[in-house]
Amino acid sequence: MPRYGASPHQSRLRSGREQGQDRTSGAPGLLWMGLVLLLALALALSDSLVLWAPAEAHPLPPQGHPARLHRIVPRLRDVFGWGNLTCPVCKALFTAINLGLKKEPNVARVGSMAIKLCNLLKIAPPAVCQSIVQLFEDDMVEVWRRSVLSPSEACGLLLGSTCGHWDIFSSWNISLPTVPKPPPKPPSPPAPGAPVSRVLFLTDLHWDHDYLEGMNPDCADPLCCRQGSGLPPASRPGAGYWGEYSKCDLPLRTLESLLSGLGPAGPFDMVYWTGDIPAHDVWHQTRQDQLRALTTVTALVRKFLGPVPVYPAVGNHESTPVNSFPPPFIEGNHSSRWLYEAMAKAWEPWLPAEALRTLRYLSSMETQEGKKRIGGFYALSPYPGLRLISLNMNFCSRENFWLLINSTDPAGQLQWLVGELQAAEDRGDKVHIIGHIPPGHCLKSWSWNYYRIVARYENTLAAQFFGHTHVDEFEVFYDEETLSRPLAVAFLAPSATTYIGLNPGYRVYQIDGNYSRSSHVVLDHETYILNLTQANTLGAIPHWQLLYRARETYGLPNTLPTAWHNLVYRMRGDMQLFQTFWFLYHKGHPPSEPCGTPCRLATLCAQLSARADSPALCRHLMLDGSLPEAQSLWPRPLFC
Repeated sequence: MPRYGASPHQSRLRSGREQGQDRTSGAPGLLWMGLVLLLALALALSDSLVLWAPAEAHPLPPQGHPARLHRIVPRLRDVFGWGNLTCPVCKALFTAINLGLKKEPNVARVGSMAIKLCNLLKIAPPAVCQSIVQLFEDDMVEVWRRSVLSPSEACGLLLGSTCGHWDIFSSWNISLPTVPKPPPKPPSPPAPGAPVSRVLFLTDLHWDHDYLEGMNPDCADPLCCRQGSGLPPASRPGAGYWGEYSKCDLPLRTLESLLSGLGPAGPFDMVYWTGDIPAHDVWHQTRQDQLRALTTVTALVRKFLGPVPVYPAVGNHESTPVNSFPPPFIEGNHSSRWLYEAMAKAWEPWLPAEALRTLRYLSSMETQEGKKRIGGFYALSPYPGLRLISLNMNFCSRENFWLLINSTDPAGQLQWLVGELQAAEDRGDKVHIIGHIPPGHCLKSWSWNYYRIVARYENTLAAQFFGHTHVDEFEVFYDEETLSRPLAVAFLAPSATTYIGLNPGYRVYQIDGNYSRSSHVVLDHETYILNLTQANTLGAIPHWQLLYRARETYGLPNTLPTAWHNLVYRMRGDMQLFQTFWFLYHKGHPPSEPCGTPCRLATLCAQLSARADSPALCRHLMLDGSLPEAQSLWPRPLFC
């Protein structure tokens, strides 16, 4: 049986030389257009298609588009015998492709060729190849038709810089107001006895409607423990009742157990919920499937949390195809209007009219602001003096293939964010930001602009909360001038789902409370888990237990940015402290493989890296010279 996928440290694609004549079947134009679709799938799904790679201990290296594709392309050139392909012929072929797609985009024929290539290169099992291509083909051909990718750029990617220049994601800058930045002013500690808010944080629930106890947890598909996974071998127990330490998501009963068992962790003043509701069955999801997940889980949250206000953010798995979030200038059936309208309807009991207005997908005919300021993000005021901003981080996503058309501040979201922050500064308010994908995992220009915004409004921005990586970590921000003064921290909370090999979990933040002149900063946080080994024991009752408290466990004087910065450097020299962090990073179920020195330094580097593709942030971490090559290791999520 062929092995599909690759380990985290191997190329995403495997050679298919042995297939011989199949590699040249079909017209050359269709072959190239099929390859275009396949490359786009590799670009968009490199963290979603190859989701069944082994759950190893090591974080991933850099995963920017050029780095990914430059690893893929040489193998494709070998497979298809393109060693003698000349630059003029390449540009002529891509010119013909562009003309052909604009004249008559034959989606079905392009998809058929992409399926053959997917099977030839053993990217996935044949059934997954067919389903994923059919799911993506319409959108991908539309993106290619609208894309700014010229023959020179495409051939520069395939043949090297002598034939052209790959520069789709060029640099850009947002505009900051001319108002001078106030001098940095660290928050004052709250007075003894001051109110403290408890905020429940939920992320990455990933409900699998088809989860089935007893099914094979190690199937060939990207997601297992479900109908269609088959029975496990006699030597392997089947999927557990409450979940499984494998490439599996959660049954609804586990989410219901989580929500019904929140009592000991409460009471809560509000809930931040940062998305990824559907399962990882990304190869055959329909819009109806996604809307069922949205409405079912939203109803469950409302049932158990009652009157507690819930403030959601949009995850990358909410749409189908996965990661498909067109900017608002894309209208018609390709737009995300179907999703944003459903979210607005489902979340209307929690959100005021001002938030619903920017959450919804409105055309320029329907709003005076114009469509640039609309699409899955919003701002509101939970308390006097506190502004909450929910960002649609899919507009920064490296896997959102719609950004191939134009990645410059999609939907004008960052410029809108600047306006919100400046207004909050003018009023003397504090701000919380919630979102799904952390800023250090975004496209470089988006990430660097966000970093710049955080630095400008450090006095106003009290806290940032994200999810997406499924593990328990953080990202420290520094002043741009010296990259040495910690000025902000983003908290990355662990997932509810087990995917891959984790305990289910959730987070509770203790925050300076609702009173006049509150700092609204995080004072501490607690993480709760369900120990699956215990829960899946015959006759056991699931018990959600406190895993740890941050300040107590790490010996932090407070939870301000400097304390997290210092923790990283303490872990560099204290192996026992790092092993504690590594255990908690995986929600109490770390991989059996130890995290050696390269893994440890890469993991620590990630905690300092709130700005994408910026190895200078880790330069001090590596000054001991023990492993200078660790600067090239860039930890990124394995399982999101």
